[in-house]
Amino acid sequence: MPTQRYSNTSIVLHWLIAILIVAAFALGTIMTDMKFSPTKLQYYSYHKWLGVTVFGFVAIRLLSRLFSKAPPYPANMGLWQTRIANATHLFLYVLMFGVPLSGYFYTLAAGYPVVYFGQFELPVLMGPNPDIKESLKDLHEILTKVMLVMVLLHIAAALKHHFIDKDGLLLRMRPGR
Repeated sequence: MPTQRYSNTSIVLHWLIAILIVAAFALGTIMTDMKFSPTKLQYYSYHKWLGVTVFGFVAIRLLSRLFSKAPPYPANMGLWQTRIANATHLFLYVLMFGVPLSGYFYTLAAGYPVVYFGQFELPVLMGPNPDIKESLKDLHEILTKVMLVMVLLHIAAALKHHFIDKDGLLLRMRPGR
């Protein structure tokens, strides 16, 4: 029996979001270690644009999941594995919304607007607030690190299913036919 796959929309969004998250993480790591300069400020803008884009694509992906169900898990996966997989996916969605939102509110608390692609100012939902700025920065960094761990676990599980279990799970999200 051939492996059932996710919809093409889900596959494209999955890999696009994955690439954008890796780019945002890499850029965030690079920019925070730079000395103050116009380049650093530009990198912060790019990082914010990536975050807003991830947020938007994740919202679209979540909506698409309402209209196209995920393919079933392989029959050999036990109940505990399916529960962990479902919980992990849910937690990843929470993080994919939480990381950009925490960065957005940190930016606002620091007194800066978020201007998407330098053209569209996002709504300012709160004014500058130095009292919570550092807490929001810490929250953003913690959520980012938790997301990194969860993404690595997600990748490890997919590779385990592909190379050890050989159950076709990874093929459900493979681009192409």
